[in-house]
Amino acid sequence: MRPAGPGRHNLRMSKGRDYSKYQHGVIRRFYEHRDTTLLHRLGELASDLALATDEAKAAALWKRVAETLPKAGANPARASKIVESRDVAALAALVGELSR
Repeated sequence: MRPAGPGRHNLRMSKGRDYSKYQHGVIRRFYEHRDTTLLHRLGELASDLALATDEAKAAALWKRVAETLPKAGANPARASKIVESRDVAALAALVGELSR
């Protein structure tokens, strides 16, 4: 660990890592806007699914949807029902509800 010198901030986060004040701000903003980022990602996935013509591509997109929905705070039962039925319209409606 480097000693804190003039103009250097000694900010510590988990696992003993040192971050500068700028890095601390970047990390803080990442977590502040995580919900918006996840909802944007889900919206893009819904659009990609609506346009997907290849079954393998659609399966990969649904897998990403299944991984992202719990992180976005969706009801687990409803999320699993949407993923199992592969209903793009229901996914889009859920994303709209979560973004309110």
